[in-house]
Amino acid sequence: MAARMLSRLTHRGPDHVGHIDRGALGWLGHTRLSIVDVDGGSQPFDAEGVSFVGNGEIYNHTRIRAELGESTFSTASDNEAVLRLLVSEGPGALTRLRGMWAFCATGPDYFVAARDRLGIKPLYWARVEGAVLFASEMKAFDAEVRPLVEFFPPGCYWTPTEGLVRFADAVAQKSAQQPAQQAGELPRENWVSTTRDVLVDSIDRHMMADVDVGVFLSGGLDSSIVAAVAARHVARSGGRLQTFAVGTPDSSDLLAARRVAAHIGSEHHEAIFDRNRAVNAVEDVVTAVESFDPSLIRSSVPNWFLAELAARHVKVVLTGEGADELFAGYSYYHDEYTDAAALQGELVRTVGELHGLNLQRCDRVTMAHGLEARVPFLDQAVIEHSLALPAEAKAMGPGAMEKQLLREAFRGWLPDDVLWRRKEQFGDGSGAADVLADIAQGIDASDLERARGVVTPPLRSIEELAYYRIYARRLPGLRPERTLTRFAEV
Repeated sequence: MAARMLSRLTHRGPDHVGHIDRGALGWLGHTRLSIVDVDGGSQPFDAEGVSFVGNGEIYNHTRIRAELGESTFSTASDNEAVLRLLVSEGPGALTRLRGMWAFCATGPDYFVAARDRLGIKPLYWARVEGAVLFASEMKAFDAEVRPLVEFFPPGCYWTPTEGLVRFADAVAQKSAQQPAQQAGELPRENWVSTTRDVLVDSIDRHMMADVDVGVFLSGGLDSSIVAAVAARHVARSGGRLQTFAVGTPDSSDLLAARRVAAHIGSEHHEAIFDRNRAVNAVEDVVTAVESFDPSLIRSSVPNWFLAELAARHVKVVLTGEGADELFAGYSYYHDEYTDAAALQGELVRTVGELHGLNLQRCDRVTMAHGLEARVPFLDQAVIEHSLALPAEAKAMGPGAMEKQLLREAFRGWLPDDVLWRRKEQFGDGSGAADVLADIAQGIDASDLERARGVVTPPLRSIEELAYYRIYARRLPGLRPERTLTRFAEV
């Protein structure tokens, strides 16, 4: 069974496949996308009788290596730092990791599985009679096991003796409360400069790789900021950043992305799609994303073509995910949460649920093409900084725009018409929402009503029913109430 499961994940790691059978101690398999220590970082790793497989990136691995002693390491891989930390200090030390990751490790009287605090990297599990199975995607599990599959909760580790243990929240408790600063304590110029500094530092750290790193450039504020900072980072070593944009011909996202690319001097690439290409891709997109949520699928379709394009040029891309949830970029934040404490609570809630929404789309669509996506806005330091800002820094006051503070922080880094461009949902700006409008043709209200009687939990729209039918056909056996976060307790 384990070998079959691994064979269904080769798209995530086309560069190398490895496994180790420890008998009663467990079977570990790994498909590798070579990014750090390209020649020497193939997994599984082994240290002091403990075997390890991990997915993701550890951005502070050099510090951990220095603290544990470089002589104890056998590779230059960032993931080996996780294994050495586990062997040295146990799973309680996972709070020291900065990055996105999920892993399993096993040895004599030892087994631990864990996932990063935000759930940037996926992990699923199924507890069956006599065994516990883990995988990065739900499609890896055999059909008869799928009804038992659940998402492994972020910020937790599991051992057979301790069970499930939460080691960190998506948002630390000190950041989850009402903003620590009050308006007037620090001048606005300080909010602007510190926001810029913390983001530049995060983006620079997320450029860590032994291969080229590009940027998904939608032409919106968030990805444009990431691209502008990354372009300066690459230029310092004499290189030129590669950027990637997607849309229907002359869509607003494509036009804006071209403006940014010209401004920052990137080597720019575009993926164009039309109605036929978009509709024909939906089945593969639903299968890859492993969801039928309409907003997720609409934004995943253009991302599908974007990832397909980028994977021909680079192995890693940075994206702008998370900025809206941290800096109150959605209009409903301002329409429904006028009280500072209520706004803070809603921001914290939405950050905590990203692992089953935007981050799920971000990981699946890219990894389906052997491409890794990184999310510098969701660095721990950026989260702590943004949520410590006073509500005034995120509220949309009279004459202001959403994410006003971010716009001010990067004044001069982007063309003014992009810096002050009003937000559009990715599916809208790319043109995907329009071309997918007829995906539910042939389904009517009576079909939806009948489906509500047999699908648990109830479907919300005809469009969702159209995607659900693909989901049920392509991924039979999965139970949404166990695997989709909108239904399950996090």
